[in-house]
Amino acid sequence: MPFPLLTSIIFLPLLGGVLILFTPKDKTGLMKSIATAATGLALVLAVILVVKFSCGDTEMQFVERLPWIPQMNINYHLGVDGISIGLVFLTALLGFFACVGSYGIKERQKEYYFLYLLLNTGMLGTFLALDLFLFYVFWEIVLVPMYFLIGIWGGPRKEYAAIKFFIYTLAGSVFMLLSILALYFTSDPHTFSMLELAKSGNTLAKSFQIILFVGFYLGFAIKVPVFPFHTWLPDAHVEAPTPISVLLAGVLLKMGGYGFFRISFPILKDAAIYFALPFAILGAINIVYGAFVAMAQTDFKKMVAYSSVSHMGFVMLGLASMTVTGFNGALMQMFNHGVITGGMFLLVGVLYDRAHTRDLNKFGGLGSKMPVYSGILIVFTLASLGLPGLSGFISEFMSLMGGFAAFKLITIISVLGIIITAGYFLYMVQRVLLGPLNPVWFNIGDINKREIFTLVPLMIVIIAIGVYPLIILNYQSPAIANLIRHIGGALF
Repeated sequence: MPFPLLTSIIFLPLLGGVLILFTPKDKTGLMKSIATAATGLALVLAVILVVKFSCGDTEMQFVERLPWIPQMNINYHLGVDGISIGLVFLTALLGFFACVGSYGIKERQKEYYFLYLLLNTGMLGTFLALDLFLFYVFWEIVLVPMYFLIGIWGGPRKEYAAIKFFIYTLAGSVFMLLSILALYFTSDPHTFSMLELAKSGNTLAKSFQIILFVGFYLGFAIKVPVFPFHTWLPDAHVEAPTPISVLLAGVLLKMGGYGFFRISFPILKDAAIYFALPFAILGAINIVYGAFVAMAQTDFKKMVAYSSVSHMGFVMLGLASMTVTGFNGALMQMFNHGVITGGMFLLVGVLYDRAHTRDLNKFGGLGSKMPVYSGILIVFTLASLGLPGLSGFISEFMSLMGGFAAFKLITIISVLGIIITAGYFLYMVQRVLLGPLNPVWFNIGDINKREIFTLVPLMIVIIAIGVYPLIILNYQSPAIANLIRHIGGALF
């Protein structure tokens, strides 16, 4: 029997969480070591997965399938392809570095690390499940630890933010569950298999597909988040502790986009084509509206949170294009945004740990006192605003190229968001790093080695993909082309 690589990646964090439950409360150093080892081993296995992955193969790889509830044809079915492999690696990467970033948590560490590791298991399982029932289980597992991680270790309005996140996400999940059940009972034979449903989905009536698509859309759009379902995001980001903000922006938002790639578009392709124009319009609203609202923020963390709303709009625009270029751009944007914005939240946390404020108007001149921090912040900022040569540019460019082929006017309007994004990020750099030094920060210390350890690898990924995008495209392009052929989109 081959080594269960995917199962090991998913459940290693949970195993670490169980070990932490049996660790005495006063052994905080041991808890940190267990959590770091669990997430670190998951990352190592994710790297092995990437190395062993066959890029030219469009079929599922490393498949694991066992009967779970045979009476309902529910299986423990895992697999990875070009669409999911980047997101699995991203989750393992950010899971490890956010764990190292969690060393600053001082209260109730036993509960924190257990919930943190359970969250990692849920996220990894969501990207690897090929059975809709199993997918839904992992999807819901993510909800519970995130609620407590925000509600217990968050900021002054943590309870409000946690409840808002919980209600929004749970409401979307209910509609998604109804669509899953409808798919199950209309399939013959009844099945929850995503692969089998994708093959038989085109036999469903278009009107029925549209109803199901709306149900899935409500579940996925809230996670992305798509306007007008985005209002939970700034509250959750601002109140969550820094490592949880990293996972929230870096991974949780991608679960919604992944749902469109894995479920909505391949299974309900007629409905996907029907809703292409609304997708493009909502993508443009996300890009422009998110950028304008981000420009108005004075809270550093809230500015980055609204920038996520804007950047995820490119995913919607790329999906709307129904082209290989647009789909490649959308999927790459999910990965790139995860790395860039995850790093941005870590950088916000570095500054907050020293200054105990996120008010951009209270800084100024920090470039002279924190030169290393300033250099790293500028790289992440330039990547986020889409500077050529860094990873953010290529994915946004491809999404716009695909979008322009299908919706010229909407795409032209969307480009306005890039200009606004450059404006508010450069204005942030001016307020934080340039100008005269605020005397309050005369003794502020530069970034330390642990913080550099969490940021430099992410910076290397940003530069590497920006210079040589085939690092990602070689993995995802064959699977994307196969998906477009299945939907009936344009192969360019």
